[in-house]
Amino acid sequence: MPEVQRKSKITASRKLMLKSLMLAKAKECWDQELEEREAEKSRYLAERIPTLQTRGLSLSALQDLCRDLQAKVEVVDEERYDIEAKCLHNTREIKDLRLKVLDLRGKFKRPPLRRVRVSADAMLRALLGSKHKVSMDLRANLKSVKKEDTEKERPVEVGDWRKNVEAMSGMEGRKKMFDAAKSPTSQ
Repeated sequence: MPEVQRKSKITASRKLMLKSLMLAKAKECWDQELEEREAEKSRYLAERIPTLQTRGLSLSALQDLCRDLQAKVEVVDEERYDIEAKCLHNTREIKDLRLKVLDLRGKFKRPPLRRVRVSADAMLRALLGSKHKVSMDLRANLKSVKKEDTEKERPVEVGDWRKNVEAMSGMEGRKKMFDAAKSPTSQ
């Protein structure tokens, strides 16, 4: 049965209108998210960083304030460095995992493999390493067959086949075969 293509119940103009509405809603959500981020950032900075009151401070008080600020900057720089190192490590790990996924999917072009002849000894040496000296003689496990026995089992008689057919034709030939079958048992 051929498959019947279903017609879409939504017209093209309706699809276009829905698509534009979805894009407008997505842009509105994006703008709202950016505003929320900015508000949270300003709230966080106001909470963490107090306003500096430098008026009316003596030179030694200003120097102490600078030392405190420098110590805070060093702490923040150390944290920033640690976070950057973690980010770099995570991006490397993500890259490696993506490569593994691509390898597992098989999206890369596999090169044509060449057939390589390797002896059993060389294969064992490659698998077990050079420490193990294993010699595998596959011919040692084979049965030995004597050629003389096989020749005795099949005696080869070469003769004129026409003589044999003429001799065995008719009732006389059958009588000869019958007699030939009896003769070895009687002897």
